[in-house]
Amino acid sequence: MRPAVGDPLRACPECPGPEYGGAPDCARCRALVDAILTEEWEAFLLREGLEDGPEVAALVVQEPDRHDWRVVDAALERLVCPECGHASGRGPVGCGPCALAHGFRYAAVETDRPGAVPGNEHAVRVNVSVVRRPQGVSAREVLVRRLLLPRLLSGDLPTTARAQAAKDRINGMGLAEIEALFPRMLESPGADLP
Repeated sequence: MRPAVGDPLRACPECPGPEYGGAPDCARCRALVDAILTEEWEAFLLREGLEDGPEVAALVVQEPDRHDWRVVDAALERLVCPECGHASGRGPVGCGPCALAHGFRYAAVETDRPGAVPGNEHAVRVNVSVVRRPQGVSAREVLVRRLLLPRLLSGDLPTTARAQAAKDRINGMGLAEIEALFPRMLESPGADLP
């Protein structure tokens, strides 16, 4: 289940950091991230009285601006790209239909949860998108998004100044140094990173 706003970070028993932060490499964290979409998809089907299937997914994807981002992302998972054969929007870099589908996902609705910092839901969505489709960005970008995701899921959102300062510090670090920050998040959950 997706953490509630204000929930403390929880250690993942299968990787050295907080839950969700190990995706896509940690199978448990990847399943938790995927469940963010799956749970909302199932709730959507129940609310609407619909059966799960590619026909419903295709209808949702045709009108992404009418649905929550998690429903749109889950719908894309249920469709197959005609060019590369992967889930729509998750194919390799250079697949035209996947690039188009990936771009359209950002037309979906983002509603901040009560108690979350305004703009938090957009940040959650971007970070979830990156860790679920890591082939579209650099290894450094994936690590940074993984690092931020657990705190974002708890409703946090750094100010622009804090985010830029952290980015400047992280840009000066090697990948191993960034990875070493994951267990530190659990030791000092409220501290700025790095």
